[in-house]
Amino acid sequence: MENKWKKWSTGENPEHTITEVSKTWNMKDALSLLQENLPEDDPRSTVHLALGDPSLIRCTSPVAEEAVIEALRSSNFNGYPSNCGLPLARRAIAEYLSRDLPYKLSPEDVYVTCGCKAAIETILPALARPGANILLPRPGFPCYESFAALSNLEVRHFDLLPEKNWEVDLDAVEALADENTVAIVIINPGNPCPSIAEIARKLTITVITDEVYAHLTYGEIPFVPMGVFGSIVPVITLGSISKRWMVPGWRLGWLVTTDPTGFFRKVGVVDSIKTLLCHSPDPATFIQGAVPNIIAKTPEEYFSRTVHILKQASEICYSRIKEIPCLTFSCKPEGGMFVMVKLNLSQLKDIKDDTEFCLKLAKEESVTTLPGTVVGLKNWIRISFATELSFLEDGLERIKSFCQRQAKMQSL
Repeated sequence: MENKWKKWSTGENPEHTITEVSKTWNMKDALSLLQENLPEDDPRSTVHLALGDPSLIRCTSPVAEEAVIEALRSSNFNGYPSNCGLPLARRAIAEYLSRDLPYKLSPEDVYVTCGCKAAIETILPALARPGANILLPRPGFPCYESFAALSNLEVRHFDLLPEKNWEVDLDAVEALADENTVAIVIINPGNPCPSIAEIARKLTITVITDEVYAHLTYGEIPFVPMGVFGSIVPVITLGSISKRWMVPGWRLGWLVTTDPTGFFRKVGVVDSIKTLLCHSPDPATFIQGAVPNIIAKTPEEYFSRTVHILKQASEICYSRIKEIPCLTFSCKPEGGMFVMVKLNLSQLKDIKDDTEFCLKLAKEESVTTLPGTVVGLKNWIRISFATELSFLEDGLERIKSFCQRQAKMQSL
């Protein structure tokens, strides 16, 4: 397995592109491979900085936990739900998202899914048609490529520009789109929504906005939901409770047609979504039953505290990585739970690419980071800072020690 991944990532097998590798190597494959390379005899604990699992911060809302307990003990949520989700959950999500929109969502605009991944798995085939293509960001979330392949959608990548705070390369988007382009995927927060809306309207394509990190911003630019521009361009909003409430294992997500003009109903996309959801796993009913109280009763202080923790973690990441010459930041993180770091391979000995860096780091220091190849950006690495601050500090110190040993010139 290791040799196969290494062969593809180093370009020794030129017929395999990054897109093809992503179809074969999903995130779980990559994490499993890193896990296999961890030493068994290291007395130190493993520091996991590859997967963005916010539960590692151990900051779950007590209100959310009590809401689940109450829903479970009520015995009101032990039966099969409707394919689109329990009405009370759909209503609560619609009201929650409507707070930030210039129009009011209806419960019928909301489809409850088994995490955000299931929402992706539903919307791509709902939009697919023979000969169609979809525009995906690079770096991005590999699941979009996998589900696009299953839906026979051709993938066309546009770059996010590190020198411009990872903004969308709008010129590239316009050059890639044609009459067969059905949608563009963006990750928000992280992109200039008005510009995306205008170019999507010009190209007459749907915007799929992945907002699992909604409101998790701590820079100067506030979070603005893409649905605000629903009157300009049809928007599909994907989200979940996994990141803002730090409970990814609860598997509660949503797919929302933020579309006040009713475009998706007119062209049959809504009917396709409903049909596809008939064949999709449902999120647990007691989690759905807890959603109204999770949303309504979680105090703002909880969100402020978690954002503050993430900001602290991002600043630690930024300051520590700046001390390591072979690693380069493009910009200081201002949202989310990850940072992309470029490898200066010319300063490293016996390391050919990002995959080899991550495998050796795991083996020698019991620290996992994600090779950028997995998310479409070769010779970068992705570091998650969604963990306890003491673990983060320890992990970054081990990365520094690893780089010192691997440096061609001992100047670290």
